[in-house]
Amino acid sequence: MSPGPARGRTTGADGGGRRGAARRWQLVRAGSDAVPASTRRFMARARQRRMRAALPWAVAAGVLALAALVAWTVLGTGLFGVREVRVEGAELVTPVQVRDAAGVADGTPLARVDLAGTARRIGALPAVERAEVTRDWPDALVIRVTERTGVAVVPQGEQFVVVDRAGVVFRTLAERPGGLPLVRLAAPGPADADTRAALDVLAALTPQLRAELVDVTVEGLARITLNLRGERRVVWGDATRGEDKARVATALLDREAATIDVSAPDVVTFR
Repeated sequence: MSPGPARGRTTGADGGGRRGAARRWQLVRAGSDAVPASTRRFMARARQRRMRAALPWAVAAGVLALAALVAWTVLGTGLFGVREVRVEGAELVTPVQVRDAAGVADGTPLARVDLAGTARRIGALPAVERAEVTRDWPDALVIRVTERTGVAVVPQGEQFVVVDRAGVVFRTLAERPGGLPLVRLAAPGPADADTRAALDVLAALTPQLRAELVDVTVEGLARITLNLRGERRVVWGDATRGEDKARVATALLDREAATIDVSAPDVVTFR
C-alpha cells in the first residue's frame, strides 16, 4: 500500500508551506458611517468649545494690533502732522508773532503737540492775556488769543505805556492813545503799589468825574489827586472808600471851588 499524502500539510507551487507566506496590510479610510453619530456630535461640540474659547483672544489680539498701528500712524509719522496754524482774535499782535511764540514746527504729529505748553508760550507775549490752543484734525492747530484791554495810559519820558486792569504794561506808544485816562506815576507795573492804587481810584469814578478828568496823579499811596477840567482838582488821599469819595466829589462838581478835598469823605472841605 502506497503511503498517502500527509495530513495537515499543503504544498504550494514553490514547494513552500502556508506558514512561509508574507502578510500584506493595507490602510483603508473609513467612511463617515464608520464613526458613531454620538462620537461625531461630541467631537463637533469640542471643536466649537475650542473656537469659542479662542475667539476672545483672537479679537483682543486684533484690536491691540489695530490700536498699535493707529498709535504709530498718529504719533510716530507725519501723516497727521501740523500743516496749518490758525490764529484767531489777534489784533495787537500779529499772527506771525503768535506762531513764532507757539514754536510748533511744520509736520509735528498733531497728537504730540503740548497744548498747555504752547498756550503758556503764547501767553508770555505782553499783549496776550491768555491763549487757548486746540487741535483741528487732521492737520490744523487752532490758537484763540484773548488780548489785554487797556484801562489807563502812563507817560514815560517821551512815550506812553498802556496798562490793563491788572497793571500789566503791554504796549508802548509814541503818542497818547485816545479814550483812556491818563495816570501819572513813577513806575507802572502789576507789582507797584502806586499803580494798584491808581487803578482802584479809576474803577471807583462816576461817569461825571470821568467826563471831567484830565489825569490822576499819584505822588504816594496817601497823596492821590484828580486833576479836572477848568484847573480844578479833587484831593483824593488814599485809595480807600473810593465809592464814597466819588459820590461826594460828584455832588460838589457844581460848586465854585478850585479844590475839593474828599480824603475824609465824612468831613469834606473845598476852597
